[in-house]
Amino acid sequence: MNTVSPRPVVLCLSGHDPSGGAGLQADIEALMAQGCHAAPTVTALTVQNSIDVSDFRVLDAQWVLAQADAVIGDLTIAGAKLGMLGSVEMVDTVVQILKRLGDAPIVCDPVLRAGGGGALGKDEVGYAMRERLLPIATVATPNLPEARILAELPEGTPDQCAEKLLPFCRHLLITGGHGEEDQVHNRLYSRDGSVATFTCDRLPGSYHGSGCTLASTLAGRLALGEDIRTAVENALGYTWRTLRDADRPGAGQYFPRRLPVDFCG
Repeated sequence: MNTVSPRPVVLCLSGHDPSGGAGLQADIEALMAQGCHAAPTVTALTVQNSIDVSDFRVLDAQWVLAQADAVIGDLTIAGAKLGMLGSVEMVDTVVQILKRLGDAPIVCDPVLRAGGGGALGKDEVGYAMRERLLPIATVATPNLPEARILAELPEGTPDQCAEKLLPFCRHLLITGGHGEEDQVHNRLYSRDGSVATFTCDRLPGSYHGSGCTLASTLAGRLALGEDIRTAVENALGYTWRTLRDADRPGAGQYFPRRLPVDFCG
């Protein structure tokens, strides 16, 4: 008889990346590595690879609602991770879904650009996420370029972006790594005024799916019951290790190695 306790289930609302470097596959692998179970609801389909994204299509809202309804009606949801939504209508659809999750922690990764620079939604999608999703999320995880879009500060520093965005969200993790500094600074801002800075060594190369990996790992750590600061620290540490061990299966960016080679035996 199977007596193993069920793993925490994290509902993932994001896009599908056919290269497997980012999107829902990144969510699934990262959550597996945390000891969680990913329940992936597809919000959009993309045409992309390790080099860049060339096109995307947002799914019909009713299809997304049906996917989420089937899961929520059957599984106990311990957390949620939001990734690529692609349209203002999809933002509204996801808001409907999240209202059914009670007090489960929600991690919002405002995906607006692919790692190669291609757009995965217009800036108005980011503004809709800021106005409608950030207020119900536990934490948002933009990188600095995304934070600047959300804050409407094209040259803003992390502190300036946080000042603009904290009225919308409880916690804000702005990730670094987009400059040339030897040390990457990731900053966790909270509405109570506290700021925690986490530093790590900058790794060479460019990576596809690092933001998805971080956000889904953070959702998993919160679903496991960790407090926000501990969850952020553990998620950043795990993500850094996946980048340290990354490989390059194509002609473009490196893919994080989210599962160990001997994971299954």
